[in-house]
Amino acid sequence: MKRFSIIAIIAAMVLTGAGLAQGITFISIGTGGTGGIYYPYGGGVAEVWSKYVKGVKAVAEVTGASVENVKLADKGETVIGEVMGGVALAGYKGLSKFRGKKHRILSMAIMYPNLLQVVTLKKSGITNIEQVKGKSISSGSPGSGTNFMAEAVFKALGIAKGSYDDKRLSFTETANALRDGTIQVGVWSVGPGTSSIMDLATTHDIRILAFTPEQIKKITGAVKTYMGVDLGGGVYRGVDKPVPTIGVWNVMIVQKSLDTELVYKLVNALWNHKDYLMKIHPSAAYTTPENAIKYSPIPLHPGTIKALKERGITVPDILKP
Repeated sequence: MKRFSIIAIIAAMVLTGAGLAQGITFISIGTGGTGGIYYPYGGGVAEVWSKYVKGVKAVAEVTGASVENVKLADKGETVIGEVMGGVALAGYKGLSKFRGKKHRILSMAIMYPNLLQVVTLKKSGITNIEQVKGKSISSGSPGSGTNFMAEAVFKALGIAKGSYDDKRLSFTETANALRDGTIQVGVWSVGPGTSSIMDLATTHDIRILAFTPEQIKKITGAVKTYMGVDLGGGVYRGVDKPVPTIGVWNVMIVQKSLDTELVYKLVNALWNHKDYLMKIHPSAAYTTPENAIKYSPIPLHPGTIKALKERGITVPDILKP
């Protein structure tokens, strides 16, 4: 699928007034690659909106994920983006990969937490993240939140970019490269139980690298949106015990200029039909009004604020645009 599909172009036309005569609002959702959770989750969101919001036709788009989704939403080439919290904050403030440009985005909803999953084959002998030095690795595809998070974690741990050979592959490509032995370490930042790692674990003995308490302290001290969390045992074949790692919340962003009433209808449908979305992926259990207040890294869209107030939830000033 091409990144800028006809649906994305139609969405931009509709939001600027073209195509309104038909009474249909086309919405494109920037997700990620097919080997992670963003894409199936976004597909579920598209189903909910198309089914339960009158006059809306939504489609999930394959993209380069978080960093690219911020840029696409800012430019109006998508309407909604699925983004890691740290990336959303950097885009909103114009930091890091966004090179001083503040992007015109706001938060609509909190999705679910991502866990950093650094995978190697047991036969590699690699047991610590700092052993990536001198190795061939994949830190995630360019423009993805995984790549953004991996580089932030490496920087916090003093692992220089030039100390490893980074292939920067998609999730599916990373799993295949580990399987083939062309890389020794692959990085995912996704919800637990992602298909590409599960498939790899069915044919190969994998190890998910644990972070030490000292490493977690360095990382969470350097990046305030990150937190220490355990990947539960039993999620992947052969990984039976909890693995200490780093977590970050995912946020659904919207164009800042998106109509208040439209966002109000969309976010209400999302919350009201969470059970439907959970059938697509269980991580949707975290998509609640309460979590929008607890974990949003950037201010909320006025449409979301309206929906929260109707539910009796107080919105702190820091989350008001």
